[in-house]
Amino acid sequence: MTSAIRLLQVAAATLALALSCEARATTDIAWWHAMSGELGKQLEKLAADFNASQSDYRIVPAYKGNYTETVTAAIFAFRSRSQPAIVQVNEVATATMTAAKGAIYPVYSMMRDMGEPFSLNDYLPAVSGYYTDASGNLLSFPFNSSTPILYYNKTMFRAAGLDAETAPKTWPELGQAAKRLREHGAVCGFTTSWPSWIHVENFSAFHNLPLATRGNGFAGLDAELTINNPVVVKHVAQLAEWQKTKLFDYSGRGQAAEPRFQNGECGIFIGSSATRADIKAFSKFEVGYGMMPYWPDIAGAPQNSIIGGATLWVLRDRPREEYKGVARFFAYLSQPGVQAAWHQNTGYLPVTRAAFELTRAQGFYEHNPGSSISFEQITLHPPTENSKGIRLGSFVLIRGAIEDELEQAFAGHKSAQAALDSAVERGNKLLRQFERASPER
Repeated sequence: MTSAIRLLQVAAATLALALSCEARATTDIAWWHAMSGELGKQLEKLAADFNASQSDYRIVPAYKGNYTETVTAAIFAFRSRSQPAIVQVNEVATATMTAAKGAIYPVYSMMRDMGEPFSLNDYLPAVSGYYTDASGNLLSFPFNSSTPILYYNKTMFRAAGLDAETAPKTWPELGQAAKRLREHGAVCGFTTSWPSWIHVENFSAFHNLPLATRGNGFAGLDAELTINNPVVVKHVAQLAEWQKTKLFDYSGRGQAAEPRFQNGECGIFIGSSATRADIKAFSKFEVGYGMMPYWPDIAGAPQNSIIGGATLWVLRDRPREEYKGVARFFAYLSQPGVQAAWHQNTGYLPVTRAAFELTRAQGFYEHNPGSSISFEQITLHPPTENSKGIRLGSFVLIRGAIEDELEQAFAGHKSAQAALDSAVERGNKLLRQFERASPER
């Protein structure tokens, strides 16, 4: 009898332990992303550090290709009800994600529903404003944000008799510096990456000019492009003129121009702030840094630049326990120490002012010249309706049309006015298609 009782006691204890372990079972949360290489390693470290900080949830990152491939994979997965809880989406797809109301769980709503402390005021307006709705509610979580800055070759500047400690601040100053560089043997004076992002989207924001009506699309789907205005036309015309003598030399789309600066062909380069670490590591010369140039005769310039990069969107129809973990993860990512480390290790912007202040207190900016310029540039002035960001449907395709036309202007096949008129016509057709297909219509 005693043996039987003891056996029952052991069995009961074993069952209780098993039930306790089951109750404490870790909830896995899928995170699909588009970061490879060193950035992918930093992303996985974020997930691993969060997982190690608690035992209730486990973030499981999965690389799904570039941004387009990642979003496409998430869409197909949603249709088969196998979607992840979190997906990384680039900034130009914000309007497309916003229109998919049944598929997304807005971040502000999820954080509230899960009882996780959250204040929009903690985030930089120039970053969070890009991803809010018309009422100022945050739709997706700001993750990797960058903005264009100017890089220059100090060695080439000295050889050309230019001030190596001062970056050109205006476009006329940049033109003069490029001329001197060419006269002293540079293959090209300056080049830039991401043509539309820098010369149309950020150019417009930095000069406080609308890219489109309806608050750059934030106020409605019936927006129309306005990039064929006199200021943008003048700028593109000047680039095309400089192209003739290689003061400016167009190097292609995306990041195609970056190697030309690193190998010393071009003395000045305008590109993403997130490439600062790579440029510093692979350039065999001293690198200088500056803000984007502006035309000094334009009232209101310089205003503030806008961001590129991506945010984390939460998809619906996942178990509530997963959303509790996502909310906890987003709160973790918002911590100043976590944000400061991400900013310092990747070159992306800190999304909170507290992370910037911590990074400054740690002496990072003092020991890494140029690393604070991106933050200073996007916070130069409070964002206006023109410099808050862009909320236009099918903008990936629109950006392609703009770059088609910029290439026509740079090659001398079209005038700047004709090229931008064509970009507006093509872009507006895409906007109307998106508007007709939108469930908000």
